[in-house]
Amino acid sequence: FVEKFAERSKRISIGDPMDKEMQMGAMIHEQHLQKVLGYVDVGKSEGAKLVCGGERVELTGDFSKGAFMTPAIFTDCNDDMRIVKEEIFGPVACVLGFDTEEEVIERANDTVFGLAAGVFTKDIQRGHRVVSNFQAGCTWINNYNLAPVELPWGGNKQSGIGRENGKAGIENWSQLKSVYVEMGKIDCPYQ
Repeated sequence: FVEKFAERSKRISIGDPMDKEMQMGAMIHEQHLQKVLGYVDVGKSEGAKLVCGGERVELTGDFSKGAFMTPAIFTDCNDDMRIVKEEIFGPVACVLGFDTEEEVIERANDTVFGLAAGVFTKDIQRGHRVVSNFQAGCTWINNYNLAPVELPWGGNKQSGIGRENGKAGIENWSQLKSVYVEMGKIDCPYQ
């Protein structure tokens, strides 16, 4: 799995996000890139093995000042590592083994965060069972990080309050008010 994952990651086209040939754009700004690259350094210093990526990408022309990096994949991770426990918000994947479905659910939920979680499986019933137990606001089965505007987006725990997108997003940005209007005689029994 890791070998194929790394192989595919190395083929990701990085550059102008408006170019249909590109598959990955830049971090939002230089400070964000430095923060994510800092997590790559933390992962290595904590003993995780960097299988591939985690390097700045230098582009030319209009994108020469862009905050681009290659996706990083770590193995030999454990649940106590910062790269596993914290929200990085960058292209960093940590691969951890497991023995049972219950272990996966317990470990996934053993965090103060809960933005997103996903599971890949050939058993669709298992996929639904697992994601129904994840304490995350956005979940996927056999895909990851899709965010259609029609579906609510948001996290649980310390990963956010409220939702964006969809009807729930509109409601989150709205405040309901009831207005009752009488256009005739007021029914008042104590006149």
